[in-house]
Amino acid sequence: MTSTSVDFGLVLNLHQPPGNLDELLSEREWEAKEILWALDRIPRSLWPYEDVGRVHLSLSGTLLETLADPCFQERTYGIVDCGSLLWQLQNTRTIEVLGGAYYHPVLPLIPPADHEQQIGRWLGLGRHLFWRDFRGFWPPELGFCMDLVPTLSRHGYGWVIVDSEHVQPLTPMSWQELRYRPHRASIGGAEIVVVVRDRDLSNAQESGMEAGWFIDEVRARTQHCDFPPLVTTATDGDNGGWFRNTTAASNFWGGFYTELVERVRVGQAGGIRPALISDYLDRHGAHGWVTVDPGAWNTGAHDGAGFIQWTGSTAQRGALARVAQLSDAVHAAADAINGDAAASELLEQARWRLLRAQTSCNFYWGEAWVPRCHHDLDAAAAQLDQALRTRHA
Repeated sequence: MTSTSVDFGLVLNLHQPPGNLDELLSEREWEAKEILWALDRIPRSLWPYEDVGRVHLSLSGTLLETLADPCFQERTYGIVDCGSLLWQLQNTRTIEVLGGAYYHPVLPLIPPADHEQQIGRWLGLGRHLFWRDFRGFWPPELGFCMDLVPTLSRHGYGWVIVDSEHVQPLTPMSWQELRYRPHRASIGGAEIVVVVRDRDLSNAQESGMEAGWFIDEVRARTQHCDFPPLVTTATDGDNGGWFRNTTAASNFWGGFYTELVERVRVGQAGGIRPALISDYLDRHGAHGWVTVDPGAWNTGAHDGAGFIQWTGSTAQRGALARVAQLSDAVHAAADAINGDAAASELLEQARWRLLRAQTSCNFYWGEAWVPRCHHDLDAAAAQLDQALRTRHA
């Protein structure tokens, strides 16, 4: 039996490094405006299509922190009303917000002891701004390894998105089942549902595609499914000309999505219908068992295996090694300080700078941004030293 309907899970990743939008507003104002308009365009494009429009958004903690900052809101009020934007993103009918890690690190590359802080801090801000729990998790840069499963499960996440190239079946399954059906993954007694991102279709989404082509391609890929397929695509939603272009007919929303949902409305989308992944899971559940190899999504010339984009040079590896060393020192100091108020405050200053140093962008651009990592690590080390001296005074 061949499935006649296809659920389409659209995922957009939205991230800006700490202070980046403020810096762009001062130095490259038009670029900052393009980014802000790209963000604001998301809920505006969905308003006329509440009946059929559905999207999942991953927003990094640093981006949410910026958008929620009253000073930034005042500075950008004539460009985008950031307060209203955050309010509009609470529309649970059309938008499912995914949990993440606050400073957008590649989680498998940072010390496991810091996973708790990165994930927990995002949840604190996300719950404050959106007043909800979060079922789905977006690993920054789709950087995933099985060791993350217990932490995600402990924080209440039921499912996680991973890239199709790293999923290995443990239960016999077809090519279509592997990509277009959620599965279960387990390690150490902890379990989570794995939602598979179709890399090929995501590549098309990133570079620009037409609704007709997308419909034909999805139907061809799912024609032999004897189960209700879930086709998941995931890309950045605020980077690149396809998303930033201010001409409606030439960007993702005007050039692709509007036509798709118009066709869905009149039953001319080949049975494809945008859906929220959590709703799909409520209806159809997950089937089969998989394991996921360590890896990230594809970036330019890199396929995500081995995290080469973030570890390819001596400088990148050296900075990551220093992150690990300072993390050990901060966690050891927390045990030693144990309740001293003044020292604990200084230690907290060291901790958030350590976490910010782990931002993926510090390693993504080859060696160009590695000094930013060291800048935060220098500040963290100084605060840590002062905390320990305060404790022993």
